[in-house]
Parts: sequence; C-alpha cells; structure tokens
Amino acid sequence: MQKILSGKTEVKVRFNEADPLGIVWHGHYIRYFEDGREAFGTKHGIGYLDFYKHGFVVPVVNIECSYKRSLKYGETVTVETIFVPCEAAKLKFDYRLYKSGTAEVVATGSSVQVFLNRETSVLQLINPVFFEDWKRKHNLI
Repeated sequence: MQKILSGKTEVKVRFNEADPLGIVWHGHYIRYFEDGREAFGTKHGIGYLDFYKHGFVVPVVNIECSYKRSLKYGETVTVETIFVPCEAAKLKFDYRLYKSGTAEVVATGSSVQVFLNRETSVLQLINPVFFEDWKRKHNLI
C-alpha cells in the first residue's frame, strides 16, 4: 500500500516580498513552494544536493498556482508539500499554503520536475536507480 509522504515548513513573509500596501507579490508564492520542496527534501533525504551527488539536476518544467487569499508583510505562511508518486521519470509535488495558526488556505498548487544528466543535460527517460530505491524505502511503489 502506498503511503502519503509530505512535509510542512513555515515561512515568515519578508518586507521585500510585499508592495507598498503590504501585500505579497504573486510570484513569491512560487518561492514558498520552493521553500516547501527544500524542507521536504531535507526531511525525507531527497534534497537537490542528493540528486546532484548522483549525477542529476531536476529543473522545474511545469508549475501551477491557484490564489485564494493575499498574504501580507509580517504574516507567517505554512507550506505543506505532498509528494505525488508516479511511474514516469519525474518529480511531482502538490502544495497547500495556509496562513499559520489557522486552517485558512492561501493558495494551492503543483509542480513537475524532470531528471537531466548533470554533465550532458540529457533528459532521463527512466527513473535513476537511487530514486527508485528511495521510493521503495518510503513505500511509494
């Protein structure tokens, strides 16, 4: 049985992320997704440096964000990052951003990353062995 693998991290909205009215610019929500992916990788042993160490880079090739509420300078956002298992040679994540301390959803989204050979930038059409091993270790296949 597959299990759900997720992680949460909190991000304090910084002054330089807000406009003069104190409202966070929409592009920073994507940065919060990135913060969530990095925290997920640290928690579950599959960070960007792990991919790099095994000879791969994993660029984002698709990202989506659905905005529900504006964040403001000084607020804290909880980023929930959920790994979406798939057979294809890619990484898929879903995201939920919450205003910290509440269940109020600020945004939802998803991202897709692919595996490129670190040296040649050639797209990998099958999952790297270390990634398959990682998925097995976490009961994701």
